[in-house]
Amino acid sequence: MTQPTSKESIRRHPLFSGLNSAEAEELIDQCEQVAYRRGEKILYAKTAREGLLLILEGVTEVFVDTDGSASQEVLEVLEAGEMLGFSSLADFLGEPNEHEESYTVEVRAAEETSCLHIPYSVLEARWHDETVRDYVMRQVAVRLREIYASLAEQVRLSRQWGESEPFIRRVQDLMNAPPVTLPESTPVKEAAVKMEQHAVSSLIIVNESGGISGIMTEKDIVNRFVAPGKSDGTVKDIMTPDPVVIGRSAYYYQALSTFLVNGIKHLPVVSGTEPAGIVTLSDLLRSKNRGTFDILQEIEASSPEKLPEVRTAIYGVLGKLLEDGIPIKHVLSVITSLYDRLIRHCIELALEEMKADDEGEPPCAFGFFVMGSAGRAEQFLLTDQDHFLVYENVPADQQKEADRYFERLGAVITSFLETAGYKRCDGDMMAEFKQWRGSINRWEERIRTWGLRATNDNILLGHNFLAFRFLYGDEVLRDSFTSMVKQQMTKSRIFLYRAAENEKQALVPTLDHPIRALFRMKRDKLDMKKEALFPLYHSLQLLSAQHEIVEATPAEAIRALRRRKVFSEQFTDEIMFAYEVLLAVRVSQSWSRYQRGEESSSEVQFVHMKTREKEELIIALKAVRSLQNQMLASFGIM
Repeated sequence: MTQPTSKESIRRHPLFSGLNSAEAEELIDQCEQVAYRRGEKILYAKTAREGLLLILEGVTEVFVDTDGSASQEVLEVLEAGEMLGFSSLADFLGEPNEHEESYTVEVRAAEETSCLHIPYSVLEARWHDETVRDYVMRQVAVRLREIYASLAEQVRLSRQWGESEPFIRRVQDLMNAPPVTLPESTPVKEAAVKMEQHAVSSLIIVNESGGISGIMTEKDIVNRFVAPGKSDGTVKDIMTPDPVVIGRSAYYYQALSTFLVNGIKHLPVVSGTEPAGIVTLSDLLRSKNRGTFDILQEIEASSPEKLPEVRTAIYGVLGKLLEDGIPIKHVLSVITSLYDRLIRHCIELALEEMKADDEGEPPCAFGFFVMGSAGRAEQFLLTDQDHFLVYENVPADQQKEADRYFERLGAVITSFLETAGYKRCDGDMMAEFKQWRGSINRWEERIRTWGLRATNDNILLGHNFLAFRFLYGDEVLRDSFTSMVKQQMTKSRIFLYRAAENEKQALVPTLDHPIRALFRMKRDKLDMKKEALFPLYHSLQLLSAQHEIVEATPAEAIRALRRRKVFSEQFTDEIMFAYEVLLAVRVSQSWSRYQRGEESSSEVQFVHMKTREKEELIIALKAVRSLQNQMLASFGIM
């Protein structure tokens, strides 16, 4: 996390300059420094503002969340020295607000960020100073100009491209981050090894001050090192100096234009002057997925009677993406966003039906979470339902009414999802059932019970539960719930240990060589879920729980464990490769089986696999076995 900023440096800010030491210290003491991790919410949409926020370090994004996490539009990107919360100045100045929904924007940390919360009492104490008023007025004027320019540009693009959302996406949403960087003095041979380890085709070269001095690609190594027959040299000798760069808040169309105008294929992304990521031409072309735009309107407009038709449309998009050879992680990203919209639409329909039945509005804040393949953001064919409801704690005299409302809501949501094509869960893991809904306090007791009674059944429930992902509802409640889960996982040492012991009994099979695997070992198939993916999921869940990481997809968990230094950089790449290989095999085999009209199954027949796929599967299984071993060792199980 970022280190606290000294009072002395804060005193130099225009809000506090001109005061003597005692006066400045008194006002600064009324303020609070708060640190935020990357992606953490700083301001919520409907949370009342109680002052200004000065960004001391890091980068923040001001955005509008129009449809949950699936559709977020960044209005502006703010860096150190800039301030948040100007939209609430009208309230500070006593201007009446006729709008019921006062706050529609949110703010999150784009990287590790430190902010100083400046309450209105401090601003009020300084408001008599003309220099302070002038500073605030200038800041507001500049921000207003930038927001209007951004809004006008997005309206223009929307009219030009219609529903083509990728064209108005930001580069920071498409870039590969963090970038792989090397100093200028790195030997070329060492750089080549680095590129292979990270599976990248370009590296950003940085100078002594950390700024970008050049870019080196595979083509540079071949043309400027291998072809001339050189045996040694540094990356500075063969890099392309002073490369074209682009800001992280630039639009998709700007990046595409930059590629075409300059005739390049790799584009470093900067935050200020420092490298923040890298985006390739293929990244942009891949993101412009066909067929996803019309279907969004179809989902939003679907009536209860039309819900079954949505699945057919989504399957059409899935088939086209697979046919085009789009990498599996991008395929699942697109399909997940469509299924998420479908589920949210079903929840909205359920809430409307509740009103029509005179049930009224929800009595308190609530959140709807999905589990299983939907929770892992990797559902491609509709399977059974896995979800639960959480609602906020209410006074005892209101508890019965809240329980009754959400009992009914859980049943209605389940019914609409079934209409849309989601089968009912055989294990009753649905919000319709009492054990899968409740207040935060009840969920806390439920999770505590799983931890104290670590039976095989409870461990199974725990694994399914830990694959949860928030999809609809109140963000503040969501954060409270995930915080509670982290605390309970920290206390559930016995549960985690028993779950790890169970995994030792289900070690991933290793196929040393395709010939021996198929003939000497006489194996002709593999259950991708039970023998490969589940061991990967469970190992990641247990390691994540140990390090207070919850509500993370497998890819997010892998990256989070790398940031916590649980995984080395090389092992992270190996596990990510294994995960993508296993998913690719699972999806392609299941989709082929679906097209042939065969019964759904997670078993993969080796005879249906190409030689390259078998080789990659062998490597992937070895990586998952290594992951299992690392997880077991972390619990002292050998």
